[in-house]
Order: sequence, then C-alpha cells, then structure tokens
Amino acid sequence: MKKADILWGGIILAISVLFIIPETKAAFETATTLYPYVMGFFKTAILATMGELLATRIRKGAYFPNPGICIKFFVWGFLGVVFVLAFKLFASGVAAAQMANLLPSINQDTFWANLLTAFLISFLMNLLFAPTFMIVHRITDTFIELGEGRLHAIVKVRLNDVIERIDWKTFFSFVVLKTIPFFWIPAHTITFLLPENYRVLMAAYLSIALGVLLSAAKQLKIKKRPSE
Repeated sequence: MKKADILWGGIILAISVLFIIPETKAAFETATTLYPYVMGFFKTAILATMGELLATRIRKGAYFPNPGICIKFFVWGFLGVVFVLAFKLFASGVAAAQMANLLPSINQDTFWANLLTAFLISFLMNLLFAPTFMIVHRITDTFIELGEGRLHAIVKVRLNDVIERIDWKTFFSFVVLKTIPFFWIPAHTITFLLPENYRVLMAAYLSIALGVLLSAAKQLKIKKRPSE
C-alpha cells in the first residue's frame, strides 16, 4: 500500500467521522435542510470525485494519471444538485401515487410498508431518470476525455465526435441493463429507507462502491485475456 492509498483512505474516514460526531452531524443536518442544493453539490462533488480517483488508481495504478479531474469535480457537483431535486420529486410522487391508489401500499407504519415505498421510489427513479442521467454523465466524461482535461480544448470538441466515441452497445447492454436492476435499484431501495437528509450522501457513497466494483471487474477481465 502506497502513501497515496493511506491518504485517500484517511480522507474518506475523516469525512465519514463527521457524520458520527454529534456536533458535526447536527451541523450537517441543519445545513442540508437550509441549503439543500449547496450541500448536494459539495457532498456529491467531493465523494464522487474521491470515487473517480480510486477507480483510476485501480485501473491505472495512480490517482492522477490523466488531467480533467477538477472539471469532473464540478460536473459531479452539478449532478448532485440534480439528485437533490430528483430524489424529492420521486419520493413525493410515489407517496402521492400511493395515496391515490395508483401504486400499491401497506396502510401501516411498519418496516415492510417503508420497504415497499422505498423499493417503488428506487424502481421508478431508476427506470425513468437513471438512464438519462447516465447518458448525460457518459457524454460529459467523453467531452473531458476528448479535450484531454483542458477546458479550452473541451469547448472545441464537437458533439458528433463525442457520440461516435461512446461505445453505445456496451453502455446499454451493461451500464443500463445490468447495473440498474442488479445494483442501483437494490442500493437505492436502502437509500430511500434513510432519513431524507442522508439520501444524496448515501448515493455519493454508492458511486464510490460501484466505481470500485466496475474497475476491479475490468482489471480481472484484462488479466484473464492472455491465458484465454
């Protein structure tokens, strides 16, 4: 383990401890309530960027082999703002649909009633919102890649070049059709069982977990190729 790995782990641990210490936990909850978009920006930008760094470390052996991570920080922050609104829309929408008998519900305040509601929120959000989010994220990542992480070069990249560069077959067959049903729907079901102030935070942590899993799987696939 290198010093950079220890530093990465130390930063994640320090961030996580903030949500355990009563004083900082209370400050976090208050700030999230008062400034949901600002907190959504920074929660997602910081944690998702840490996930990007770890995924790059697993794939390429270093945290900063390519430029563009600073731009990705702001992209993730913008997506975090979108998550704040999307999570509220789908949570409130499912609750309203259940009250109108448009979706199944259990008329008791039990774990199973909450689990059903959380599953319905996760299922509908990932069915209706997640593919759009994933397409936008893949496009922004490809813009950054083709612009080699330099802002003045990124703005000159053509959308047609970005669309041609993306492997849409793999994107839909794996990212959309496999990660959504087998990872995101179960994971976000757990997310929507949490208090509202912690849902976007949980989603940011999940992005780290998924990035690690996908990077590790990709590395194993690469290592197996010579012996095939």
